[in-house]
Amino acid sequence: MTLLVEQPKAPATTGVGLWWRQIRGIARLELAKSVRGRSALAVWGLAALPVLLLAAKAVIVILFREEAEFTGLANEEIIYADVFDALILRLCIFFGCVAIFVRLFRGDMLSRTLHHYFMAPVRREVLVAGKYLGGVLTAALIFGASTAISRLLIYVPYDRSSVVAHLSSASGIGHLLAYVAIAALACIGYGAVFLAVGMVFRNPIIPVLVLLAWESANLFLPPLLKPLSVIWYLQSLIPVPIDRGTIAIVAEPAPLALAVPGVLTLTVAMLVVAAWRVRQMEIDYASD
Repeated sequence: MTLLVEQPKAPATTGVGLWWRQIRGIARLELAKSVRGRSALAVWGLAALPVLLLAAKAVIVILFREEAEFTGLANEEIIYADVFDALILRLCIFFGCVAIFVRLFRGDMLSRTLHHYFMAPVRREVLVAGKYLGGVLTAALIFGASTAISRLLIYVPYDRSSVVAHLSSASGIGHLLAYVAIAALACIGYGAVFLAVGMVFRNPIIPVLVLLAWESANLFLPPLLKPLSVIWYLQSLIPVPIDRGTIAIVAEPAPLALAVPGVLTLTVAMLVVAAWRVRQMEIDYASD
């Protein structure tokens, strides 16, 4: 069954204020849907991975290592940077954004409720913005909390005076806030990419796998191609340098003035694609 839904006329009172109220209303609906239900289990599970890993590490250190064998908080910073890069950014946030953003429109199509949005007096571009904002809030809250909790777990095996001294230093609270901010930026960038993927491709599995391969191969890409991947900008913001090994192709990290605008530029481009695609959409529940 195909439903041809015409865009209803917008209310008489239009403008940025009305659009912002509609965006906030749609975002609240999407936030409520995204944090509960069976589809959210995978996201919560991914967010729990680094917390469980570093909690287990802390317990093992406390139970089986002597005080003299503690590696020290400076080395813990290096370990956490590796965990953040390899596990949180490349696995948890990547696939968490796949689970959240690909379903923003496809989920409503599968549940046969998308036409309710299309019949409302809301511009379709506003609908895209509201759904995207709801997805970003969901991902940033979940993975920001996961990042903060896992980062704080590195302090568990150490005495209070060492923890207070480290938190008071430049690499304490500053690094914690930096990791949370990078996690939020990753949700913004990957979220826009997977929103567009979910809207453009009928079967998003192959594009997601291609993107995964491209992001994973960033270590081996020549410097000219590295800026074409999201992970390069995010890695450049990690406050602790990471040893990439001898097999990695070394390139200068992106400066802060380029890294953040680079992700935001990609985000805007993907949202433009999504806004263009939503204008072409017709409801065809039979094909989904």
